[in-house]
Amino acid sequence: MKIIILLLALVSMASLTYAQMQTPSRERAVEKDVDNTTDPVKSLRDQIEAAANDADRNRLKLKLADLLLTTGHKSEAMTELNSIANSNGFDPVGFYNLGNSFARLGESEAAIAAYKSAIDQRNGRYSRAYNNLGVVLLRVGRWDEAYDALLSALKLESFRYAEASYNLGRVYAARGQHDLAAREWRRALAVDPKHDAAALALAHAGDEDKIVVVSKPKTRPEPSAADRKSPAVNTPAPKVLTLDQASFDYLQRARNASEHGKMLEAVDNFQRVLSREDGYFPPANLELSYALLNLKRYDEALKNLLAVSTRDGARYPISYYHLARLYELKGELKLAEAAFVQAAPSNPQFLLDVTRVREKLADFKGSLEAMEQYISLMEKQGEKPAWSDERLAALRTKAAKQ
Repeated sequence: MKIIILLLALVSMASLTYAQMQTPSRERAVEKDVDNTTDPVKSLRDQIEAAANDADRNRLKLKLADLLLTTGHKSEAMTELNSIANSNGFDPVGFYNLGNSFARLGESEAAIAAYKSAIDQRNGRYSRAYNNLGVVLLRVGRWDEAYDALLSALKLESFRYAEASYNLGRVYAARGQHDLAAREWRRALAVDPKHDAAALALAHAGDEDKIVVVSKPKTRPEPSAADRKSPAVNTPAPKVLTLDQASFDYLQRARNASEHGKMLEAVDNFQRVLSREDGYFPPANLELSYALLNLKRYDEALKNLLAVSTRDGARYPISYYHLARLYELKGELKLAEAAFVQAAPSNPQFLLDVTRVREKLADFKGSLEAMEQYISLMEKQGEKPAWSDERLAALRTKAAKQ
């Protein structure tokens, strides 16, 4: 029995000794883990410092910016994003992702610049960047630039890019070209039948500017004496437009040629439509004016824009905008101001044109008023430009001296 007790005592002592020997080792292990639990921000900064190339460095900076944003450090995140924007290394994917980051933060101008850098670095062959650029340009009301960007995306993908077609439809809808908007949404669905946004947009498109093909050429009654004395431009187009099959085919050829940059062919086919429609069919007149502007045939473009703005300006407010641009180009600033004012309710961006033209006319108070209105509207959208305070200050100084 004594031997058993002695043995138990020895085992107990051995176990205690073993435990005492192991405890410091476990504590050291814990201490080592604590020392190696590095601050993730510091870890990413170290990795950025050690990055082998621009692409890796930018990828890590974007990751760091996301981490800083999730922890409420927006200013530090913006510093990281701006450091990428100010770099000049070759990294088109990095600049594309940078544009996405800026866009999510509502930094539209920075996003636009980043997407353009990505596109330039790929020598213009970056359809996804063009699409996202178009979306941001549409957000800030720069419709013509958005159109160009989205059309570039579609051309690169042989017009089989559902998202770009959907977004181009949004541009057309914003410009009042509802027929073309519906066409783009149908094209998006042809490429991707599961594109829910395009399906929803098409379902809510309504009948405005819908072109119905009639089986026979339209017969037009002989105008009365009173009608002959009144200019045709006083009669707006009906809500639903009709064309015979031949005219409709000319219209589609014209649009296809315009999309592919064949402007002379587009002009010829638009004019064929108009020759069959007594000189006025608003989509054709409007789209013809764009082709003519591209060819620098300004007087012909002006004639078509005047026809649309006079008869259907409320339906196609973009006609006022391009008319104003032509007037400004010709130095007819008062006419340009009036047309820009007519366009402005459809797009706050046009108020910048109002303020520019009024400044040229030395109407600094009017220029300031338009600028204040623009900034107020942009603030409501969360899109106040970074340069706006400086611009306001300059205009206030000029207005005070007037």
